Amino acid sequence: MKRYQVFIGNAWQDSASREVFQSYNPFTGEPWSEIPKCDARDVDAAVEAAHDALYSGEWGRMAPTQRGALMRKLGDLITRDAEKLAAVEVRDNGKLLAEVNGQVRYLPQWLYFYGGLADKINGAVVPIDKPDMFTYTLREPVGVVAAIVPWNSPLMLMMWKLAPALAAGCTFVLKPSEHTSASALEFAALMQEAGFPPGVFNVVTGFGKDVGDPLTVHPKVAKIAFTGGEAAGRTIMENAAPSFKRLTLELGGKSAQIVFPDADLDAAVSGGIAGIFAATGQTCIAGSRLLVHESIYDAYLDRFVASAKTARMGDPMEMGTQVGPVTTKPQFERILSYIEIAKGEGARCVLGGNAAGRPECGSGWFIEPTVFADVRNDMRIAQEEVFGPVVSVIPFREDEEAYAIANDTSYGLAAGVWTFSIKRATVAPKRLRAGTVWVNTYRTASFLMPFGGVKASGFGRENGIEAINQYLETKSVWLSYEAETKNPFVMR
Repeated sequence: MKRYQVFIGNAWQDSASREVFQSYNPFTGEPWSEIPKCDARDVDAAVEAAHDALYSGEWGRMAPTQRGALMRKLGDLITRDAEKLAAVEVRDNGKLLAEVNGQVRYLPQWLYFYGGLADKINGAVVPIDKPDMFTYTLREPVGVVAAIVPWNSPLMLMMWKLAPALAAGCTFVLKPSEHTSASALEFAALMQEAGFPPGVFNVVTGFGKDVGDPLTVHPKVAKIAFTGGEAAGRTIMENAAPSFKRLTLELGGKSAQIVFPDADLDAAVSGGIAGIFAATGQTCIAGSRLLVHESIYDAYLDRFVASAKTARMGDPMEMGTQVGPVTTKPQFERILSYIEIAKGEGARCVLGGNAAGRPECGSGWFIEPTVFADVRNDMRIAQEEVFGPVVSVIPFREDEEAYAIANDTSYGLAAGVWTFSIKRATVAPKRLRAGTVWVNTYRTASFLMPFGGVKASGFGRENGIEAINQYLETKSVWLSYEAETKNPFVMR
């Protein structure tokens, strides 16, 4: 069994307590690695290292062009080790190798993009209305960033935060999920190899109360970037409030895909399948509500169920596998409980509804792709985030009814629209209260496009040029041409 160490100040070390906990392979249900169990002492060491690197170390004095060069070098190292990183992540969280491999190979693009922006962060000269004054602004790093990422896509969601933070000149303390810490620690070795100065990137592992709470209340943390559940997001906001820390929160979702009567039915079925089953439903943007026009409802449902029945379940390391295991045992049990809730509410289960008993699933935590038909939007299965391979199919009559149903949720992360109508394709994104709207596609992301939610799905944006502003502060500078001679008690 592999035993990892944490990464603080460019050094590998055991946790202060020297305690460890086990990480489990979701496909086998067996432990495969030991992860350091950190506490507030490790958090303090990591934050101090990050603070020193920014305010008294080499990183804070480094020219932006040099920062960009280091980022590009890191991108090249990720490309070199992409296969290794992907294999570790799949072993840790059970996501399909076919998907994780693509994600990891795409990560360097974030570093190349934001590395190119590092020396293009400009202040401005302000043509002020005061005589004998020269005024300008500076754009400076917000400070030490604490990043907390979930277990479903740890490396990708880390990079969405790390790349703009590094380009802005911030330093970074990462807390990965206690369920999937191994890939972050493997990644730290590449930061070290790339030549980043000590303290720029630090990883502390462990549990929320032991690590997350001390990190989010630490007085030297200036900003928190979090992806995860709504309850944890609320706790982080409470922890950040006393010291007014900056926040970016990307929380849960209950995303709707609307299938209009003029849609390409085959494409809409494929998009619906990909939106909910491709990541075993373990994604914040899962299209867990399918809103289908009543005129095509039966035809769509028949095709959708027929397609879902063909899903190949099994070892996520096999490239032909289409549905992998649930990442953790508690999540596995939670999904099954929601299936029972849906049945009790009167939703009609037309596919799945049970733990998978297929031989190819072995002893892992698998759940059959599950489809509930004739769901009402007020049912819990349609309102609460299940985070599993469970979809609710809901009929609608009119376009306005579809928009109302789609918006009738506390969340607002994403939505999908399937139509051949230019009018619908342009009207729907305006009517839907979601941070991302896909039209005739679903579950696509890029380093160039901002991503984030509204309502209970959080606030702030990751990716795109917009994201770098989340890690910068504006400083105003006033320079007088003359010595002060006027009344000092009067504001000029």
